Formats: sequence, structure tokens, C-alpha cells
Amino acid sequence: MANKGRLTTGIFCLFLAGLLAWHIALPDRARSETENRTLAQFPDFSWETLKNGSFTAGMEDYFADQFPLRDDWTGLKARCEQMLGKREFNGVYLCGDTLIAKVDDPDRLQVEKNLDDVKQFGEASHGQVLLGLIPSAAEVWKDRLPQGTPSFDQAAFIQSAAEKTGLPTVDLLGVLTEHAGEPIYYRTDHHWTTCGAFYGANALLTALGKELLKETDFTPEVASMDFNGTLYSTSGIHWLAPDTIEYWVSEDDLRVTSWKSGKEEPGRLYDRSYLEHKDKYSSFLGGNQPLCVLENPAITDGSKLLLIRDSYSDSLAPFLAQRFSEVHLVDLRYYHTSVADYMAEQGIDTAVVLYSVSNFLADRNLIYLAPRG
Repeated sequence: MANKGRLTTGIFCLFLAGLLAWHIALPDRARSETENRTLAQFPDFSWETLKNGSFTAGMEDYFADQFPLRDDWTGLKARCEQMLGKREFNGVYLCGDTLIAKVDDPDRLQVEKNLDDVKQFGEASHGQVLLGLIPSAAEVWKDRLPQGTPSFDQAAFIQSAAEKTGLPTVDLLGVLTEHAGEPIYYRTDHHWTTCGAFYGANALLTALGKELLKETDFTPEVASMDFNGTLYSTSGIHWLAPDTIEYWVSEDDLRVTSWKSGKEEPGRLYDRSYLEHKDKYSSFLGGNQPLCVLENPAITDGSKLLLIRDSYSDSLAPFLAQRFSEVHLVDLRYYHTSVADYMAEQGIDTAVVLYSVSNFLADRNLIYLAPRG
């Protein structure tokens, strides 16, 4: 019996030694495409970092991130947990063939501050300001969530936000709920699909009294059938079929100007270079940037629209550009000068504060909307 125990211990030690040797032999990875994040590197050593514990903590992070076949082990762990009945994985619910991000109860003080900043912007603006809050799949597809799981009441929040800001609103919840049976959200990502963005654009056009778009006016192009989004990365659920990304609007009809590098330069409606990487959603307009302008030469009435937005608008803006001469997009994470002054300088008289509910709840950049004394 003792010999058997020693044999088991010896095999286990050899296994650990093999893993260590494998780890040493493999080059360190700078980034995990599967998890869509930068991986920890070997920490710098000094007596000070050893004494204060930061070196030890850094080593733990380093070995965890650089573990051989980490992505495979992460997926295996999630699969085992699923077999044991688990349905929530790092804040993501597994709902059949679909991943839905959990929306936690927010910091009430931060939410009140955000609503007040938007209200002040609406009061100080010389133009029309609307509020558009985009519900996530956890609200529109809440019937798909595992039974008994908590779900923040986004519908109630959208209603209360309209009351507290006093701004006219865009009924995105109503329109998306009406089309809940269609693929309006990605199954592995938190964004809406191009189909969902199309319905969102019509909701906004309705609020602005503009002619609605027709689905028959577009010929969808399949850009990728291999999109694994943010929820795929976060959850460790790596066995679902990838999503499909579609482009609906022709890129030949619009002119795009980007300030992605901090200066004005020609942009792209679809930056197809992103299709070769994991972050394929960033192919819409080229992803995060402080300012982007879409111009439609076919519309000569001088109509201009400003979106104060998050990344949901990247796939929405091409549709809105079918009804406006210019569509301006400002991202407050990177644009910290006066938005009201920008509206005045550009002759824009209509703005929409357009955020997904989950982003609006946690955002700390809406302070840049408030008038400055």
C-alpha cells in the first residue's frame, strides 16, 4: 500500500516537473487572442518587490497566464462546470447556444451623477438632445436566461432615466422587443448584430421624424463566419459555433473621416484588417476613436446628427448616414473637450446620447458632457 502511494506521488511529481519544463521551453505569449487580453509577463525582481510581496504576486499571475495550453484548460474547466449544472461563468449566462452577459445592480451614486450630467447637457445645449438607452440581451431575451437567475430591470431604469433627465427618448426597447425572435444580438458577443443595429436606426429615425429605412434597400454581405466575441472570451465557453458578421451598407456611397490617431485622416466604413484578428467587431469604422464623421454626398439638405456614444453606434452609424448629410460620432472615453462647443462650431442642432444600458450604468466619462464654469 505504501509502495502504491509512493508511486502515485512520484507520477504526480513527474507530471508537475514535465509541466514546468514545458512552460520553460515555450516562449512567453504577450496576448491571448481567445481571452482578448494582455497576458502577465515575468515580473522584475528587486529586494523591495520581494519584501512588499509584489514579486510573488507577479509570479503567480505570470505562471497562471503563461500556463501551457491555458486556453484549452480554461475551456475544459468551463465544460466540466457545465456538466455539474453551472449556468453562470464569470458573469456570463449560458443559454442554450447563446451567451448573455449578466447586468449587475449598479452603483446608484454613479448612475445619478450620469443622469444629472446628461440632464445638464440637455439644458445647456442650443439644439435638440435626445436620450437613447439600448437594452442588452439580458432584457430583450430575458426569457432565455436560466430560471431563477437575477436580472437587473433595464426597462424600469430606461423609464426612470427619461423622467429624471426630462429629455425626449428613443424607444429602442420597444423596437428590439418587437423583433426579439430575430438574431438582433450576437450569440458570443455583447453587441447587437447588424440586423439589430438596423432596427435601432429605425427607432432613432422614428424619434427624429425621419423616413424609415427598408430592409429591402440593403444587400447584406457576409464579412466573417468566424466571430468569437467578448462573451466567448470572458466565459471560457469555447464550444459554441462562431457568429456571423454582416455588412449591409455599401461603403462606396459614404465618405468617412477619422481622428483615430489624434489628427484628421481618411477613415473606412469597414476596416477589413480586423477580420483577420479576434476583435472583428472593430471592423465597423475601425473601432475605438475620439471622433468620427460620416458624410453622404447624396444628401444635400445640410442635415447633421451628433451621436454621443459607445461602441454600439459603430454598426448603427452607417444606417443613419442614409438619412443625414453628416453623422458625427463622439466617444467621451477619448474626447474631453466641450461637446456643446463642437455642436456650435459644426452647425449641428440635433444630438443623441446613445449608450447601451450596461455601459451607461458604469460609465465615468459622462462628466465631460456637463457644462464647465
